[in-house]
Formats: sequence, C-alpha cells, structure tokens
Amino acid sequence: MNQKKVKAHQHRRDSGRDDLAGENPLGDTLQIIFFLVFMAIWIMDSFVFKHSTFLADRIAWYIRCPAGVIILLFAYLLAQSGLKVVFGESRETPHVITYGAFSLVRHPIYLGAILVYLGMILMTLSLFSAALWVLIIGFYWYISRYEELLLVDIYGDEYRDYKKKVPMLFPLKLSK
Repeated sequence: MNQKKVKAHQHRRDSGRDDLAGENPLGDTLQIIFFLVFMAIWIMDSFVFKHSTFLADRIAWYIRCPAGVIILLFAYLLAQSGLKVVFGESRETPHVITYGAFSLVRHPIYLGAILVYLGMILMTLSLFSAALWVLIIGFYWYISRYEELLLVDIYGDEYRDYKKKVPMLFPLKLSK
C-alpha cells in the first residue's frame, strides 16, 4: 500500500503523524455505537427489567463487584499504556512498536476496551450484555485485522515477525 492510501486511512487527529499507520475508517464510529448500545442493554437489563441477570442471585455482589472493578482497573491501565505509546510519543523513524503493552498483545487498546465490557458484565452478570460482548469482540477482531493489513503493507517482514511472536488481542496464543 502506498503512502497516499495509508494517509486516506488516518483520522484528522493523526494528520501530520507519519509514524501512525491508520485505522479502519468506521472504527471510531462503530466503537461509539457499540458502546451506547451496550450501555443501554446493560443498564436496562441489569437495573430495570432484570430479564437475564438470574446468575447474580447465585454469586454475591461482594465477589462480583470487586472482580469487575479489578478488571476495569486493569483495562484502564492497559489501554492507557497503549495510548501513551501510540499517541504520546512521536517516532522520528516509523517502526513497529514492540515494547510496553505491545509486548503482551498487538492491540492493547482494543483489549482494554474488551475488558471494560467484561468488568461491567461481571458486576451484574447480564447475559444479554454478555451476548452483545461476543459481537463486540468480533468487531474488535475485524478492525484489528484491517489495521494489520495496513501495518504489513508499511512495515513488511518486521510486522510479520512481530505477529509471529505476539498474539493479536488476548495474551494467550488464541489468535494470530
């Protein structure tokens, strides 16, 4: 992919940053839509209708809530670490980022977002929210794959080697 095509995939916030590869053009919009839909379902199911929260009666709140908060804190730290490296540092020579959170997973910011949803689900055990979460994971997998095509076009074998060493979204060898 040439530089003109890569530039077309960069957002306005990334303009002037040749060290950023770009992202899916619908990524931000769809992330917002998924978040709003998730919040509506989670709130309505967890606190109003309670159609799919029957498991919450079996596991005490003092176990669910601290577990959810711990996951939320970990998600924040992971995403913040990734954001700081990507947007907080300017690299004079563009290269594949392989340190910090990027040594654990190739997309720590997306993993952080996935864990935010998980933390909220654990607090109330809304099965409707959990079903939507599965779709959200699929969405993050899809935009991650899209961005990786851009990164392979830019960095070639350097990114291919990184892909072989570091998992995509989960620190287990479940995804490539």
